[in-house]
Amino acid sequence: MPRESDSSIAPTELKNRVTVQPKPLTMPIYMDHNATTPVDPRVQEVMRPYLNEQFGNASSASHAYGWQAQAAVKKAREQVANLLNCEPHHVLWTSGATESNNMAILGLARAFHQDRPHIITQATEHKAILEVCEAAREYGADVTVLPVDSEGFVRVQDIEKAITPRTVLVSIMMANNEVGTMQPVNEIAELCRERKIVFHTDAAQSVCKCQIDLAQIPFDMLSISAHKIYGPKGMGALVVKPTNREFNLKPLIFGGDQEKGLRPGTLNVMGIVGLGEACAIGQQIMPDECARMCRMQTAILDAVTEKFPDVRVNGPRKKRLCNNVSISLPGITLDEIMLDLSGIAYSSGSACNSANPKPSHVLKAMGVPDDVARSTLRFGVGRFTTPEEVQIVIDKLLKVLGNAYPSKAVTNARPL
Repeated sequence: MPRESDSSIAPTELKNRVTVQPKPLTMPIYMDHNATTPVDPRVQEVMRPYLNEQFGNASSASHAYGWQAQAAVKKAREQVANLLNCEPHHVLWTSGATESNNMAILGLARAFHQDRPHIITQATEHKAILEVCEAAREYGADVTVLPVDSEGFVRVQDIEKAITPRTVLVSIMMANNEVGTMQPVNEIAELCRERKIVFHTDAAQSVCKCQIDLAQIPFDMLSISAHKIYGPKGMGALVVKPTNREFNLKPLIFGGDQEKGLRPGTLNVMGIVGLGEACAIGQQIMPDECARMCRMQTAILDAVTEKFPDVRVNGPRKKRLCNNVSISLPGITLDEIMLDLSGIAYSSGSACNSANPKPSHVLKAMGVPDDVARSTLRFGVGRFTTPEEVQIVIDKLLKVLGNAYPSKAVTNARPL
């Protein structure tokens, strides 16, 4: 979403914002919404009946319990399709973006395995892309992993140069989960359309944070995850809308004909209902919500960088995911400041790699030295983050940085 010039935190509440139960006093301020989001109470309420009252199997076509489940699944499919401006039959249910990515990449590699398919991706993808691409080599695929620049952008020209006559798939994420870089996916999609190459994007971080119009942009496959948009964990979708070339994915699991035979098994009706409602709410409030999160993001980045110029902002200031803040603190180890930030729930990178002591592969690909990469903090504001919480985070950060860089603060930084 476009960045607003006003970096103040607006006190007005979101349209349709709901009151949530207060956090226990011992709980830290949650600033890790790029890792996961709480289930919106409105989503929870819509899901609740499907736990025990309307528990039918959506494959049961001979009685009312099954019909209720089928109707709920149909409605949710329409809600996802409305958000992305595609047809409901393009939406396939999965357990999350990781499974969607596997279905897209390995399903296509299996479909083209006799042609030794060539796949192009880039170095800052989530491991749910990079490791899947490596697995595709078992089906005879060749894989090209392209470099990125210091802000995490892949060059469209590099993708064009990497294309060979055997290239069948380009997979580039819409927005990076660690540093927020918004890739030029529209241009990449157009390039793939010209070359008749399938284009897949992992949009787990982007859905409900930017407008996605599949009627206008030639995405062939798009992965989403419910728990990134205030829906339940363990639920996602792969949108399959062949635009650039015709293809038929091969299934990775077997045992039924649900989801066109690509994802057999009893449907998770409660989770599907939750994902559908999360998409419907996100579509309704997206412009206001994104602008609000962007103001909070800007407030944190401005406060820190104006007073402490040595702090490194990872990723671009523009063309950035509206809720992501990633900063590195040169010369500081996270162990030195963890106690001072104990009242804040943040991460040092991707949640999927938070237990790994190695420097982030994303930051390394961007040219960040290992010692600086190890001093990285990632904050993610969200739907229920308050201006007061953001101010507490800013105050704690400034105190930490003041202690760490006592002689490097800029004394004439403009007030918040």
